[in-house]
Amino acid sequence: MSMEFGNLAAVAAADGVISAAEVLELRRLGWADGTMDPEEAEGLFTANDACTQPTPEWCDFFVEALSNFIVRTVDPKGYVDDEMADELISRIDRDGRVGTMAELELLVQVCEVALNVPEQLKAYVLKQVEDAVLNGEGLTRHGALDPGGINAAECTLLRRLIFAPASDRPAAVSRREAEMLFRIKDHTLYDVNAPEWEKLFVQGVANYLFAFGGNAPLSTVRAAELEAFMGSEGAGIGGFLGKMLTSKPDFSGAFASLLDLGPHAPEGDAEAEEAGQLSPDESAWLTDLLDADEELDPMEKALLAWIAEETGEVFGVKV
Repeated sequence: MSMEFGNLAAVAAADGVISAAEVLELRRLGWADGTMDPEEAEGLFTANDACTQPTPEWCDFFVEALSNFIVRTVDPKGYVDDEMADELISRIDRDGRVGTMAELELLVQVCEVALNVPEQLKAYVLKQVEDAVLNGEGLTRHGALDPGGINAAECTLLRRLIFAPASDRPAAVSRREAEMLFRIKDHTLYDVNAPEWEKLFVQGVANYLFAFGGNAPLSTVRAAELEAFMGSEGAGIGGFLGKMLTSKPDFSGAFASLLDLGPHAPEGDAEAEEAGQLSPDESAWLTDLLDADEELDPMEKALLAWIAEETGEVFGVKV
């Protein structure tokens, strides 16, 4: 079985194209029972290396089959161990970067379907996604990457990773992820960016500052709130920048619920009350980032406006 699968992968990739019909044959020969062995997994990587014109059918199969193999091969199922994480990084990072969009999609998908992954894989995926958003070109499942500015597809990619179950902070945004958002914001500040980017930046950094919940996996209720929050419609952040700290963004209700700062938070809940305030460490962290370029840009003003309106605080001082 493995030999047939390997041979077919080599034949399919010989001309640089893997057709939809060949993908069906790969499924029939190598993945009929939904499982793979290491030799078959290596065959998929080899075929992907040689594929110069990847089709959507090929990318979907590559990501689906290998994410299933990586997450469900080793016990306990649903977790990626250190050995598997190191092997995945080594296989993808042959030249110091993600070589194909299929590999990028695979990294994000692993974080989406796994319950947890080792620290080295979290850090690696975060770096690769940041590099892809800033410099990458090519198709993802949700559109093309563009090295100039942040487009809607890149916002979707960032959201998928940041809020994935196996991300840094599954129920919220981590400090490392918030710092990534700041770096991307600084790098693309004067580019033409999608409206979704402003919303993601403010929501993401505010989520880090005020969310709580540790590293526990999302409950079904929490996951539903997160999905509703990330899909909420709003008039955009620019609409309340005219008079900073005096108007309220349209997405506040959904966001407050997610952060447990709204009506879903138990009255008097100490954890919710603590999460709704900037700690000295968080204030110092935010101040350092805001002071880095010696002036507030529009997106930073939007973030401060949200903090003031939602919590009544500016760097821990009541307004």
